[in-house]
Amino acid sequence: MDFSSFPFWGVGAGILALIFAVYFASSVLKNNPGNAKMQEISKAIQEGAMAFLNREYRTLIPIVVIIFFVLWWGKQWPTAVSFLIGSLLSAVAGYIGMSITTRANTRTTEAARSSLNKALGVSFRGGAVMGLSVAGLGLLGVSGLYLIFRNPEIINSFAFGASAVALFARVGGGIYTKAADVGADLVGKVEAGIPEDDPRNPATIADNVGDNVGDTAGMGADLFESYAASTIAAMLVGFTTYQSVSQGLPGVMLPLILGAAGLVATIIASFFVRTGENANPQGALNRGLWGTNILTAIAAYGIVHWLLPASITVRGATVTPNGVFIAILCGLVVNVLIGLLTEYYTSNQKKPAQSIAKASETGAATNIIAGLAIGLKSTALPVLVICAAIYVSFASAGIFGIAMAAMAMLSTAGMVVAIDSFGPVADNAGGIAEMAELDPSVRKTTDKLDSVGNTTAAVAKGFAIGSAALTALALFNAFADLANLHTINILVPKTIIGVFIGAAVPFLFSSFAMQAVGKAAFEMIGEVRRQFKEIPGIMEGTGKPDYRACVDISTKAALREMIVPGLLAVVTPILVGFLLGKDAMGGYLAGGTVSGLLLAIFMANAGGAWDNAKKYIEAGNLGGKGTPTHAAAVIGDTVGDPFKDTSGPSLNALIKVMGTISLIIAPFLH
Repeated sequence: MDFSSFPFWGVGAGILALIFAVYFASSVLKNNPGNAKMQEISKAIQEGAMAFLNREYRTLIPIVVIIFFVLWWGKQWPTAVSFLIGSLLSAVAGYIGMSITTRANTRTTEAARSSLNKALGVSFRGGAVMGLSVAGLGLLGVSGLYLIFRNPEIINSFAFGASAVALFARVGGGIYTKAADVGADLVGKVEAGIPEDDPRNPATIADNVGDNVGDTAGMGADLFESYAASTIAAMLVGFTTYQSVSQGLPGVMLPLILGAAGLVATIIASFFVRTGENANPQGALNRGLWGTNILTAIAAYGIVHWLLPASITVRGATVTPNGVFIAILCGLVVNVLIGLLTEYYTSNQKKPAQSIAKASETGAATNIIAGLAIGLKSTALPVLVICAAIYVSFASAGIFGIAMAAMAMLSTAGMVVAIDSFGPVADNAGGIAEMAELDPSVRKTTDKLDSVGNTTAAVAKGFAIGSAALTALALFNAFADLANLHTINILVPKTIIGVFIGAAVPFLFSSFAMQAVGKAAFEMIGEVRRQFKEIPGIMEGTGKPDYRACVDISTKAALREMIVPGLLAVVTPILVGFLLGKDAMGGYLAGGTVSGLLLAIFMANAGGAWDNAKKYIEAGNLGGKGTPTHAAAVIGDTVGDPFKDTSGPSLNALIKVMGTISLIIAPFLH
């Protein structure tokens, strides 16, 4: 079989995804943006979001340039170029997605004045631009670089470039959004007694900007990184597995072809997302996700039997196309199960979040205790699901099976990012309806979308965590191959030191991120209180708050505070590897992956449950808004915000940065 043309399939699928992203963007922009007041609010959100993104990327330029020259000097120029392209494409994906989702918000609001289905279509297609851009640019970058250099080991720095940008985007975006959210909630809701989206709330524009920089740009960068890292790790492991067959090309090409199939499945399934006026929009989004998974599975069965040899023996284990297909199914099943478990532990329709709401009747302390307990409990089942997937995929196809399970999960990333980015659009649409003082029926329609968006955001975070775990494991295996590390003896002191350091880093990293939110929120609360006190007529609606001041506080604080945790993530594995050696580095990766995964699940689910416990009360349960129970739930949600939107998601990027750096330095370790 002639494999030379196969990378063009990945390039072609990436270009096709970008073409459909342009089509969906055009479709969104053709819709009516609403009246002058709606457009003014939307423009303020858009300008704030893009200003933050511009300043964030300008802050990252010196870091990227330094790493680029270090790689050029320490490795070789193709490695440095691959890193630079990974960084640039991650940034481009963020720009594309943000520019459309911040324009789709007011068009969704206007569409909600006439039809729930039309509003769903506008908001989902706005999110689909981000989803297709992330997956399309990821596959295009990996396939294009492989076409040029023909060596997956050279291009693994593409994933490192994506990781570096994703880490800072996750941390910076998380700090921004939570500083704004805390100010809008604590001062606006609790002290002033007005909704967070009320035009009298000075932090409301910053809060709406934060939804985009956190859940659109941040999640997009996170999954762009996962997509690139899992693809390259699978290519590296595939080369080792099939090196006796056609120079390893069947194993190298399979991840690219599966990625192409997943992109085509995402495009097709995007047209399944539509709903009736009285139906739950969740069903429409589920059809898109299930459609992507089913179409990818069908395509995968044909691809593995067409591409792979009937049987091959590697390290005493027999690998067959059916075995690889079972491993791929494991990744797709993990995708679904992690989503269902995340929904169970975080949805306001389920017992865990409702139990936290009930605990709020006796105050904020019991609310926080209940939320911590739910978060801790929620780690067990997802870990068992991931363990089962690892066991079955390894039994079916060895190390390559684990790598392909990760790749299968990430092959649906385009749809997952689309559904996740739909959430901020719907949330912004509700905020615009409130601030523009539209008919309450419009807010009622957008609230239906927003409530679904809260669930999809939690599910997407679960997907990001699960995919990060499998990606980190695939990177770990790729590191072991490159470093010629066949076993790790934890009885050796250096190795166990590596394990302990790796396990400690996620906790230290999370501490820096939480402290950063606290500092930024302190400044935001002070500014909102100042405006309520010093600007006459705000509460009466005759005075206009200074929204720009709040946006500026969040921006400056996020950019200032993201540097330390980012450098911790990049520098620590390098020091461990070069000072203690490859065995210690293996221990570091093991400790960091396990610790980071558990902490990420705990924080994301506890935060989501706190959030939805508050929303359960706000829906009229347990006394509703304005009661001491609601005030306690708001405080719990304020604690949970940096859990679920700053530290928790940033840990996904952290454990993947560990893995991608290990691939870069593996050949130098002894």
